Amino acid sequence: MEQKTFDKQAEERAKELEAERLAAEITADFEKRREARRSIENGWRLNMNFFSGNQYCDVSPLGGLVEEDKQYYWQSRRVFNHIAPAVDSRVAKLEKLKPVLRVRAFSDEDGDLKAAQLATGILQYVQERIGLEESLSKATAWSEVCGSVFYKVLWNEEGGRQVAVDGENRPVYEGEVQVSIVPPFEIFPNRLDAEDLDGVQSVIHAQAVSAGYILEKFGVAVSGTEMTDLFGYSEASAAKLPKNTLGMQAAKLEDGVLLLERYTKPTAERPDGALEIVAAGKLLYEGPLPYKNGERGERTFPFIKQDSLRLPGAFFATSIVDRLIPVQRAYNAVRNRKHEFLNRLSMGVLTVEDGSVDTDELAEEGLLPGKVLVYRQGGKAPEMLDCGKVPSEFKDEEEWLEKEFSVIGGVSDVAQSSTAVRVTSATGLQLLISQDESRLAASVACIHKAMKGIGRQILRLYRQFAGNARLMTLTGENKKTQVYYFNASKLDVSDIRFESQDVTTPEEKKATLLKLYEAGLLTDKDGNLTQENKQRILDAFGFGGYENARDISSLHIAKAGEENLTLKTEATEVDFYDDHELHITEHIRFLLSAEFKRAADGGEMKKRFEAHIEAHKAKRGTEARK
Repeated sequence: MEQKTFDKQAEERAKELEAERLAAEITADFEKRREARRSIENGWRLNMNFFSGNQYCDVSPLGGLVEEDKQYYWQSRRVFNHIAPAVDSRVAKLEKLKPVLRVRAFSDEDGDLKAAQLATGILQYVQERIGLEESLSKATAWSEVCGSVFYKVLWNEEGGRQVAVDGENRPVYEGEVQVSIVPPFEIFPNRLDAEDLDGVQSVIHAQAVSAGYILEKFGVAVSGTEMTDLFGYSEASAAKLPKNTLGMQAAKLEDGVLLLERYTKPTAERPDGALEIVAAGKLLYEGPLPYKNGERGERTFPFIKQDSLRLPGAFFATSIVDRLIPVQRAYNAVRNRKHEFLNRLSMGVLTVEDGSVDTDELAEEGLLPGKVLVYRQGGKAPEMLDCGKVPSEFKDEEEWLEKEFSVIGGVSDVAQSSTAVRVTSATGLQLLISQDESRLAASVACIHKAMKGIGRQILRLYRQFAGNARLMTLTGENKKTQVYYFNASKLDVSDIRFESQDVTTPEEKKATLLKLYEAGLLTDKDGNLTQENKQRILDAFGFGGYENARDISSLHIAKAGEENLTLKTEATEVDFYDDHELHITEHIRFLLSAEFKRAADGGEMKKRFEAHIEAHKAKRGTEARK
């Protein structure tokens, strides 16, 4: 008995030592990655300072940001911030071109069409519940300033509606997807030369949290410290920087702890990957990657990267602020030197003979209106120094730098950047606007890629965790709200193709629809506009409320679809008010689908459909004779 107790204690001690070793290894790995990324992070801090208006700073050779000293005490150091308006304009245009996820079926089979409709409904449902559009707006602001931003797609067990209570009378929830924004400061890949997450083997997510959060989430008590930087810097690293380092007091967390989450992709030894969580030198969790969110159902990172302007051979992208900083420095210098020259012209510069006047009084009071200036008898009277006029080079350089902001920033307005172009038609004006917005095409493509990645991971998490009877309220065809249960295991993401909404502006859509209508491309062979195309045109022009005046044929098609579901298991009668032509067409379409071919009792089902179709034909003939 004593031997078993001793063996158990030795085994527990070995586990503790292994946990301590692993925690120390992960902490050392984080420190190594942080030092390798130090110069990149300093660039982000510089960008954030310039964006916020603190533009007289630079990166110190020792790391961090230091304030630039004046060359002379009297120098003017005003800030004329053109970077913030440029970023705001880019974000506003990207907001207007924000994509909306839609799912396109892999084929025109009924099963694929229904799966695509279900996937689209799920994405719309989730986007509304978790506020994905607001998260996208925040992430776009991060990417435009720092170059890159990350989305973390998780499954929140305490999200969604309450479905039951457990044995301890605690609420049980159905669970919901959670998408959070992760700044680039918190992501540490094992390789900085990989251009995407597919090229890295492991990623560390470092975030500052409170000690109470660790106790509540993991049940482990740790001691926290006051953290003056919430982006991964420890107090030890902050002490190495110069005392006048900027940006270190931007945020503060009392009783803070650095939480490290290391995600490792699957390998031959660990086919499910690894997730290891460490805080304050303690191992909080060790296990496989939790989500089957890969392309073929494998486990991978829960992160999606969104870039602003990609850099070849670099994991973190660049931003427009990086390119505008030299222009902003030159612009501030020109404007300040110009103001100093104007001050000399307006205030004047006096030349006085040594000992002829009281220079202290003159320096303190200046030349007041009506002042009696007394100078030494026989001395030379003070006189104003001729400073000349403001050189025209100041104006030329200022105008050129303002154009540089428009050219580099890619956000020039047509009226400002094309003053020499005289546009007399609306089409020409729209063409210039389109050309101006096309300069954002690279950033828009990165946003589209990120949104598609988020959509795929959302659907894969639903398939893994939503269960067999998930209740959801979706908008079906004809704008009808449908509340129904669905089986998440039937959500086959591999057979679904994602497509983003057209990024054209509403005005461009309206003009395109009118051109298509005038060309006759929206009408049928008889020249009539179908009800479906009518509804799409009304929606594009903002008159979607007229949907209640839709043609009754859409209701007949919906009824025929319900009859198809019933005929799979039992017969159903034909009503006298049915549109028999539409019903027969819908029933035959189902008989030609792959879903019917895969049916186990296809013979019996086929007989029911044949009898039902014959009943439609009989009633059609009866009504024709009447």
